[in-house]
Amino acid sequence: MKKNRPLSTQNQRTIQTITPQIAASCGSLKGKYAVVLDGGKTTIYISDKSREAEIIERYQQRRPK
Repeated sequence: MKKNRPLSTQNQRTIQTITPQIAASCGSLKGKYAVVLDGGKTTIYISDKSREAEIIERYQQRRPK
């Protein structure tokens, strides 16, 4: 059985540097574009604005009529 060892100072600094970046990006809408679907009933957020038309078309094809 391995002993639990505390993180070295270098590893701890790395983790402290990375953690805020990850936490800030989780669930964040920064850098995302809203795509309104279904007459405003559904809104999704995408990172690539050029795919907006493609996503709207795919959504309309999937939707039951």
